[in-house]
Parts: sequence; structure tokens; C-alpha cells
Amino acid sequence: MDFKNGFDPISIPPGSCLSSWDFAVDPCDYIFSDRFTCGIRCDVIVYGSSRVTEISLDQAGYNGSLSHSSAWNLPYLDVLDVSFNSLSGDIPVSVSNLTRLRRFSLSRNSFTGSIPGSIGLLLYLQELFLDNNRLTGSIPPSFNALVRLKRLELQNNNLSGELPNLSQLGNLYFVDLSDNSISGRFAAVFPRSVIELSIRNNYLTGRIAGNTVSELRYLQVLDLSHNELSGRAPAALFRHRSLQQLTLSHNNFSLLQIPEDRGVLSKLIAIDLSYNKLRGSLPEFMASLPMLSALSLEHNKFSGTIPTQYATKAAIPKAGTASFERLLLGGNYLFGPVPGPLWRLKPGSSNVSLVDNCLYRCPEEVYVCQGGIQKSPVDCNKFRPMIP
Repeated sequence: MDFKNGFDPISIPPGSCLSSWDFAVDPCDYIFSDRFTCGIRCDVIVYGSSRVTEISLDQAGYNGSLSHSSAWNLPYLDVLDVSFNSLSGDIPVSVSNLTRLRRFSLSRNSFTGSIPGSIGLLLYLQELFLDNNRLTGSIPPSFNALVRLKRLELQNNNLSGELPNLSQLGNLYFVDLSDNSISGRFAAVFPRSVIELSIRNNYLTGRIAGNTVSELRYLQVLDLSHNELSGRAPAALFRHRSLQQLTLSHNNFSLLQIPEDRGVLSKLIAIDLSYNKLRGSLPEFMASLPMLSALSLEHNKFSGTIPTQYATKAAIPKAGTASFERLLLGGNYLFGPVPGPLWRLKPGSSNVSLVDNCLYRCPEEVYVCQGGIQKSPVDCNKFRPMIP
């Protein structure tokens, strides 16, 4: 009843879950009746008596806050989900009273203020969704006590500070901290159990340490795009035994470290290194990655000729290895002729783009040259090798 009283009555539309909640009766005695049609689950917990174990509201555009439920006297609540509504205000510190909570979702509302450190007391919590709100401040260090946590979604807020230490969370497999204002370095703060990690569109700086990546031995998806990372992209990324999708676009990387084994055991399927400051020749080893089918190196400062291995992987299928279904090399300073195999590509085949380079004879009527012209000789001379 306290929970419902925190909502603006005007925002409770007819036919919604909350509109049916009539506390003239015990909700656990009338669940799924005309009194409590939805939004509540009860289970037999104590001495044959039922208790409320779940509150999952419909997406009805409710306005209000959670602060009215100051005590949160629901000791058997397992799930609290009010996502996709218009709730606002602070997240109350007293949610820590929900000691059996397993799933806590406030996604896509308008909550403000900082994340209360008391959430770190919810030791049974497995899923935490606070994404797409207006939360500020840093991620509480107390989160490192949520040892049962499996999924953490804090994306699209206004969170700041450095990455929190989550290394003790041995069950954590999914982390999304994207679209915030998190700063500092990409440090070894995540447990090796992580499978998918996204910190896209923040303010991370410095280099990626190879051992930081290697320790995440089950990692399959890594997205660090739209940050301020620099230096070299370490070889550990390209020889990782489980990594499948790597997105490092829109950073300041200047070098690629070539793995000693040339990535022959790599599981990478897609690599995006576009919009960086990478120089030198195109890395030939990437054409040897056996499962790689999508490679974007657009808008860097690569020069030299296009390796024959790239053209072959895009145009001539080879048993046992993946072909390039997408090969984006535009916006560099590549020169020389277009490799012969690429001339044979037609619309509907591999998506290959060579626009905005310094290539000799790359007319727009050729499929791989469509969508833009080549750079001017003045621009190209900046990166053309000197003739002794």
C-alpha cells in the first residue's frame, strides 16, 4: 500500500496493474482476481501463509517515486521491477531492507541522485538494472560485495569517477557502463568470469594493458569505443582464445601490436578500429584470423598498398576460414592499384569500401570504389613514401 501511495493517482490509467490494486483485501488472497489482476506475485513462505515475493509493474507510464515506501517492509520480496515508466526522485537507501531481492530493475525511468551504497548489502542480488536514468556520482565500491551478481547494467546515466573494483564478483558475466562520464584507465577491476563488457562513450584514457585483457579469459564481446584511449592496441586482443567481437573505434590508438602467433587461434569475428590514429601499413596478420568476417579500419592514417591477402579473403572463399563479408578501408592514405580480385566484386557480394584513399585508378563505376572519390594529390603526398 505504501508502494502504491508513492504514485501520482492521475498517472494510473484504467486497466493498468496499479488501477486494480484494492487493499480492502489481502493481495495474496485475491491475486489474479478483479482486485489484483497483475503486478504482484505471492508464494507460500511461512507456515502455509503467502507473502509478496514479486512486484513487476506494467509499462503504463506511471509517475511517482519510491521514497514513499520508506521502510520497505517486504522481507520476502524476490523481484522488484518498475522499468519503462516515468518514476523520478532518489533511489531510497532503505531498499537495503529487501534482503532477499534477486532482481532489481529501475530501467528507463527518470531517477536522479547518486546510487546508494546500501545496494551493496543485497547479498542475494543477481541482476541489477539502473540503466537509462539520470543518476550521478560514482559507482559505489560496496558493489564488490554483491558476490551473486550476474548482470550489471548502468548505461546511459551521468555517472562519473573511475571504474569500480568488481574483481570479487565471480558470477558476473555481463557489464554495461556505456554512455556515462566515467574516467581514468581501463584497469584490471573486472572478474575473469565476464563474457560481455561495454564501456562505450565515456572518458577512459591511457593504454590498454595486455594482461588486463588476458585475465578476462571468457570474454567474448568488448566495446571500448568512443573514449580517449591511446598508445598501442595490445597483441593480447588478437590472440585471445574466446574474444569474438572487438570494438575500439573513435579513440586515439596509434599502433597495433602484432601477436607472435599471428592470431591463428583467434576467435575474432568482427573488429572495428575505425576513427583512430593508426599509421603504417595495413596489418597483414588480420587476413590470417581464421574466423574474422568483418573488419573496419576506416578513417585512420594507414598508408602503403592493400595486401593481396585482404583481397583474397574478400573475393576468393577458402575452405576452413571465413571470408571478409565486410571490409571497410576508406578514409586512409592507401596508394597503388586496386588488387585484381576486388575488381570482380559486385553489389550483393562482400561489402568492401576503398573510398577516400590515394589509390591509382579507383573509378566510381567499380563497386569497391563507389560512395566517394579519392583524396587529392596534395593530401596524398603527405603520406606517400619518399623516393631516394
